[in-house]
Amino acid sequence: MATCFVIQGYGKKTDYTDGRVLDLDASYEVIKEAVDAAGLECVRADEIIHSGTIDAPMYERLLKADLVIADLSTYNVNAAFELGVRYALRPHTTIVLAEKQFKYPFDLGHIVIRNYEHLGEQGVSFKEAKRLIAELKAAIQTIMNKPQLDSPVYTFLPNLQPPQLEETATQVKSAVNSATSSEVADIVGDDNPSAKSMLDAALDKINASDFAAARTLLEEVRKLRPKDSFVLQQLALATYKSMQPNTVDALKAARSILQELKPESTNNPETLGLWGVIHKRLWEECQEIQCLNESIAALERGFYLKQDYYNGINLAYLLNIRSIETIKHGEKDEAIADFVIANRVRREVISYATPLVNNTQDINSHYWVIASLYEAAIGIGDEQAVSKWENKAKSLNVPDWMQETRENQAAKLKALLSSYKELLSQ
Repeated sequence: MATCFVIQGYGKKTDYTDGRVLDLDASYEVIKEAVDAAGLECVRADEIIHSGTIDAPMYERLLKADLVIADLSTYNVNAAFELGVRYALRPHTTIVLAEKQFKYPFDLGHIVIRNYEHLGEQGVSFKEAKRLIAELKAAIQTIMNKPQLDSPVYTFLPNLQPPQLEETATQVKSAVNSATSSEVADIVGDDNPSAKSMLDAALDKINASDFAAARTLLEEVRKLRPKDSFVLQQLALATYKSMQPNTVDALKAARSILQELKPESTNNPETLGLWGVIHKRLWEECQEIQCLNESIAALERGFYLKQDYYNGINLAYLLNIRSIETIKHGEKDEAIADFVIANRVRREVISYATPLVNNTQDINSHYWVIASLYEAAIGIGDEQAVSKWENKAKSLNVPDWMQETRENQAAKLKALLSSYKELLSQ
């Protein structure tokens, strides 16, 4: 069977030109369906079973694959590099995709790029998926039946001859990942799981609140994809929520993982949000003021970079905490300033999150929008809105840990506001 290798990022990635988060796995599902319908075997790098890094099997696929589809959405540098390698190796049978808001760099202006509409974290709509599948299937069948020159390298260097890989009896081929532990194999249900199958299983474990199992799986995925920001973010999340061997050590381990993503300079709101929440938890455990300030700084950057409601609602809460700490030390003006800013942030959160209530298809994302509006209403003292958003949150079928997180956070915020009023009156 003819093969198709898909060049693309994995999981949810941020497009830094506009701050949108795109679920690239949702795009891949559509691409894969089109490739399957055209009669080719479809594989992405994270589905290749191998030992060590992905480099050798990736380059082999770029050379040998009968067709390559490159999705440049989110300006993925790795995808652009791999597309360049493919263009250097093969004169034809390469298709380039990008979501509609992709802004073409000047040096891609002469390349045919097929566009599709992406809804961000909600993925690709059914109607758009159906359209793209039909378009891609037809294009694949046409290209495979009558290959046309599409590589700019071979277009501008017409006398160039494509390289040939010399096959020898001693050639080292892609190896099965025999190093995968039996524990991982048992969790995934596969003796030789790929990075994608382990990541999918890990995300299922996170949704089921089995963070220890998710952490085990993600550690294995990390070995295969050590620089993938989505994998590192999910590993940090699973690590601190596993609370193993204890809460503080788990938080410090998660912090160490995130340091690889350079939180002090990153513009990724997801990384900043996790960095902020981890330091928020460390503050709660250790009461070290530097953790509180580090958390506020990260969440503030994340919020104003993207007007991100998740970072905003946590930022408001921590400003309330700091207002209490400063008033305890006699700094009343600073305390009042933080309290006022906290409520300003909450009103901004409400303005950003309210339009998302009816425009968020993923149930977990939808829940966090509702939970943020619920907490914001508590903070500004809008009892009618509190009741409204609480009822909506309780009606959603999400993992228990998500409901518990919302309820626990609400209880802590109410206690915080009560303490502030009491201290201020004194």
